Amino acid sequence: MYQRILIATDGSTLSRKAVGSGIKLAALMGAQVVALKVVPRYPVSYFEGGMTVSAKDVAKVEKQWAEAALAVVEDVKVSAEAKGVKAKAVITTSDLISESIIATAKKHKCDLIVMASHGRRGLKRLLLGSETVQVLTHSHVPVLVLR
Repeated sequence: MYQRILIATDGSTLSRKAVGSGIKLAALMGAQVVALKVVPRYPVSYFEGGMTVSAKDVAKVEKQWAEAALAVVEDVKVSAEAKGVKAKAVITTSDLISESIIATAKKHKCDLIVMASHGRRGLKRLLLGSETVQVLTHSHVPVLVLR
């Protein structure tokens, strides 16, 4: 049924559970996996009195984040291949997490997106938002949400 499954991960414990389920599903379906981690850009303050950070320091932090993200998706790739599932590790850099997930699914011709939902409610949801809800709302590809 599914031929290519995008597994979006942020490296959290809950996300790792979704990764495991996504890999199991891919193995059952004989599907390939595209493991994705979206790396946010370093926030730059434009407010008066905000602390400024040099471009060199920003680049250093963003490089560290990209290296950590690559380690996360490479772990997913290794786990998938250990179960006999062909996998590809992908990282993207964007502040628009949900849009990046959807765009990556389209680019790699994925026919399912697997991701976790942290289940934030109330003020936390308002402040932090819900990338999962955004993906569910805007994706033209089926989305499997795990908790």
